[in-house]
Amino acid sequence: MSRFWRWVLQWGQPGELYQRLVLLQPWVAVASITMLVAGAYAAFWLAPADYQQGEVFRILYVHVPAAWLSLMIYGFMVALALLVFVWQVTVAGWALNAFAWLGAGYTLMALVTGAIWGQPTWGTWWVWDARLTSELVLLFIYLGIVLVFDALSDSKAAARMAAILTLVGSVNLPIIHYSVIWWHTLHQPPSIRGFDSSLHASMLYPLLLMALAFLLVFVWQAIWMLRCRVLQEASQTPWLARRLRGMVENGKDQ
Repeated sequence: MSRFWRWVLQWGQPGELYQRLVLLQPWVAVASITMLVAGAYAAFWLAPADYQQGEVFRILYVHVPAAWLSLMIYGFMVALALLVFVWQVTVAGWALNAFAWLGAGYTLMALVTGAIWGQPTWGTWWVWDARLTSELVLLFIYLGIVLVFDALSDSKAAARMAAILTLVGSVNLPIIHYSVIWWHTLHQPPSIRGFDSSLHASMLYPLLLMALAFLLVFVWQAIWMLRCRVLQEASQTPWLARRLRGMVENGKDQ
C-alpha cells in the first residue's frame, strides 16, 4: 500500500481524525492569529496608499485573499468529492459539507468587498462583468452543495450527490480564473502571474501576508467544524466514550 493511501486511511478514521485535529488546533490558532495581526499591520499601516485610488485601494488586502480562497477551497472540495464518489470515504463527506459552508462565506466576502471597491473605482456597485458573474455563479454552487446536505436525511446519499455537484461545478473554476484574459472585461487583469507581479514590493508583500493569514484562518475554521462534526456523528462510538471517560478521570486527578 502506498504512503498516500496509508495517510488517507489514517485520516479517514473518525477517532484518528479527531485526535489529530485536537493536536493541530492550538498550533493553527496561534499561527493564524499571529499572521493575521502581522498582515493587517503591514497592509493597513506600513503599505503606502495607491497613487490613483488612494486609501480605498487597501480593500485589496481583504478582497483578493478572499477571492483566492474561494477558488482554493473549491479545489480542495474537488479532491474530497473524488474521495467520496470513487472511494466512499465517509469523513471526506463531512469535510465536503464544512468546506462548502466556508467557501460560500469567503465567496460572499469577495463579492461584497469587490462591490465596495468597485463603487468609487468604477462608479457602480455591480456590473455583469465576466469575472463578477462567474464568481456569483460559484456562490450559487456552494449554496447548492450546502442545500443538498440539508435536504437529504441520508448522510451517505447526500455526500454522494454533493460530490457529483462539486465535480460538475468545477468547470466554473477555469472560467473564473481566465475570464479577465479570455474576454475584455471591466475587471482588471491579474496583477500576479507566477513569479511576476505588477505590484510594487511594498504592496505585494503585505498582500501575500494577508493571503497566508486568510488561509490559516480557514484551516482553523475547518478544524473546528470537523471536530464538531466528528463528535456529532460518532457520539455513540466506543472510542469517543473512552476519550470522554479519560477526560473526566484526568479532571478528577487535577
